[in-house]
Parts: sequence; structure tokens; C-alpha cells
Amino acid sequence: MTARQATKLYSPALLRLATGLAAFPFDPALPLVAEARSRSCGSLISIGLATDDDGLILRIGMTVSACAIGQASAAVLANGCIGIAPERILRTTQGLEQWLAGERVLPDWPDLAALAPARDHPGRHGALLLPWKAASQALSQTAT
Repeated sequence: MTARQATKLYSPALLRLATGLAAFPFDPALPLVAEARSRSCGSLISIGLATDDDGLILRIGMTVSACAIGQASAAVLANGCIGIAPERILRTTQGLEQWLAGERVLPDWPDLAALAPARDHPGRHGALLLPWKAASQALSQTAT
């Protein structure tokens, strides 16, 4: 990756998002917990979620060991998930996979546009998807 490509990929907005993860510390006591690792880059995330009596997301916490793309993606997920139905995360995860494959437009989710430059960097796709896949995995536990 050239310095110019890195500058384009790691924008101030993206880096600002990545630093926001401190607001969402992992809590192993959260009832819906999952861990995911990216095969392409080795990034790792542990995520915990709780839902309220109506099934809406009430709390999220995570530990993220990833590049700035993975950290920013995790922050985007965390910043926008409180009070929403789990199905929206599942749909957004599928939408992101399709978007990265060039099959559709970027899904509608707050601040997700800050991650758009990562589409041109296939080596970062795994890190971008990691928090979404971990959240989907954790939320699948509510169906059992």
C-alpha cells in the first residue's frame, strides 16, 4: 500500500471512529457473547450484547484487536445499535458483504460511509466485516 492509498483509506473521520471504542468496554457478564477472527488479517473481536424485554439491543461491549478499519467498523456498529432490532444488524451484515462484493450499494447505517474507502482494499474486508459477523453470531443465540 502506498502512502497516498493509506492516507485515502485512513481518513481523519475513520481514525476518529476507531478511537471511540473505549466507550464500549467488553463485559463478559453480557448474555450474548461471541468471538470472531478474520482469516485474512488475524484480527480478533470479542463482543457481548444484551437485549431488552422487547428484543431490542440494550447494551454492547467489545474487545477489538484489529487495524483501524476493524476498530472503526466496530465503533460504527456500537454507535448505531442501541435500541434497534437484531434483524437490522443481520441485514446490514449481509448488505455489507454484498456491497464489498460489488453487488449493491452501501447499506444504510449511521457513519458507515466513513468505511467506504475500504472497499477498494480487499485485504481490509475481513477486518471491516469482523464486528458485524461477531454481533450476528452473538445475536443468533437468542433464537435457541
